[in-house]
Amino acid sequence: MHKPDIRHYEGQDLEALSDMPRYTGWILEHFARHIHGRVVEIGAGIGNVSVRYVEQLDEALLVEPAANLHERLKERVAHLPHVHTANALLEDVDPALVREPFDAALLVNVLEHVEDDAALLRHIHGLLKPGGALLLFVPALPWLYGTLDRRIHHVRRYLKPELADLLRAAGFQIGTLRYFDLLGIAPWLVAGRVVKTQEFNQSGAQWYDRLGVPVTRWLEERVEPLLGKSLIAIAYRPQ
Repeated sequence: MHKPDIRHYEGQDLEALSDMPRYTGWILEHFARHIHGRVVEIGAGIGNVSVRYVEQLDEALLVEPAANLHERLKERVAHLPHVHTANALLEDVDPALVREPFDAALLVNVLEHVEDDAALLRHIHGLLKPGGALLLFVPALPWLYGTLDRRIHHVRRYLKPELADLLRAAGFQIGTLRYFDLLGIAPWLVAGRVVKTQEFNQSGAQWYDRLGVPVTRWLEERVEPLLGKSLIAIAYRPQ
C-alpha cells in the first residue's frame, strides 16, 4: 500500500469541524446503532468525532498517522483506560492492538485522502468480525472538486455507483449508501470552484452548522436526496 508522508497535517478543516457540533452529531446519528463493543476509528485526527462516542464502548482503537494530530488526540482520551491510540498508518499498527476482530470500523473524511483506497478497504475488511460494520463518510461529486479539496489533500470525491463498486470489490455487503447534505453543495461549489478560496471560513462553517444543518437534516430525514456534498455508507463483512 502506498505510504505518503503524512507525519504532519495542518488540520485546518479539523479546526473548522470542531465548531460544527450539529454536523458531526448528524453524521454519527446514521452510525449510532453500530457503534458498540470494540471499534477502530481510522484517521481519528484530533478526536472531534471520537470524543462523542468512545466512552460508551468496551474498547476503542483510534488510529492517526500524523504525529502532530495524534498528540492532541492522545491527550483528549488519556483519562479513558479502554481507549488506545496509535500514531501509525493502519497497516503499521502494533499487531497486539488489532489481534482481536472489531465490531465496527469508522472512517469520517478519511478514505478520500488515501491513494489506494481499495487496498485500505480490503485491510479493514480483514479486521472486522463476521457481521462487523464499516461506517464510512466521504466527500461526493467529482465535479465539486476545487481549491478547498486541494488545500486539504483530497485525492478524489466519490460518486454513489463508484463507491458501491469499491465496497463490493473489497468483500463488503452494502446496507446503506446515500447522499448526504444537499444544501451543502452550493457553498462548497462557490468557495472551491467560483471564488477559489484557499482557506476554510470558520465563521461560515459555524453559521451553516447553526442554520443550514437543522434545515437540511429535517429535509433529508423525510426524503432521501438525489445528490449531496457527501456520501454515507454502512457496509458489512458477510457472516
